Amino acid sequence: MATAMKRKGLFFILSVLLCMPVCAAYAQAIPSSKRSRDAIARVRPSLEKELAGKNMRLGAPVYIRIFKESKELEVWMKTGGAFKLFKIYGICTYGWKGLGPKTKKGDGMAPEGFYFVSPGAMNPYSNFHLSFNLGYPNAYDRSRKRTGSALMVHGDCVSIGCYAMTDARIEEIYCLADAAFRGGQRFFRVHAFPFRMTDENMKKHEKSEHFEFWKNLKEGYDFFGENGMRPPDVQAINGRYVFQ
Repeated sequence: MATAMKRKGLFFILSVLLCMPVCAAYAQAIPSSKRSRDAIARVRPSLEKELAGKNMRLGAPVYIRIFKESKELEVWMKTGGAFKLFKIYGICTYGWKGLGPKTKKGDGMAPEGFYFVSPGAMNPYSNFHLSFNLGYPNAYDRSRKRTGSALMVHGDCVSIGCYAMTDARIEEIYCLADAAFRGGQRFFRVHAFPFRMTDENMKKHEKSEHFEFWKNLKEGYDFFGENGMRPPDVQAINGRYVFQ
């Protein structure tokens, strides 16, 4: 028994030592500024308290869902093998053209689809307080010849195509993402939907020119709920999103 305990202890120490260079590399790759450090220091205590009240922890992997119609951004935190909803943040605006995917630069639309954010996409020097780049256009967008760049989730509560939050809200979201990266998450997913893709809402929007595209998005939306609150891995194959 004592031998087994020692082996477990040695295995734990070895795991930590092996992780240290990787975690350090991730930490070095995350951009930082006085503005982001001050913001994180400001919101961290209240976030840690709020997370603890839900049996969650700062530094756990995050997953984000966006819903245009209701102007909501959800932050989910990984607990165990699945994700649980931590908080819903209100979105100030996402442009002036309403629902539908972004297709070209300057069209006034915000992206809809499946994106991921790496450490290098965090922007602590943003002109809009703090931000992170969604990674538009992704492989699906490029296959459709869609154009545009620098599509963000950011602060300052103004937008012509990004998802704009209040400064207070982006500070919390930024802190959660920064902590997740420093905890070892390699990237986090952002899934942007036109609305909550229930059968009722799909029926309501079935006359839209975007309906076929939205049916494809609904497959990814449903996957999450049908697979124990685990977001899918997403690929673009033959002009469609495919989920695994």
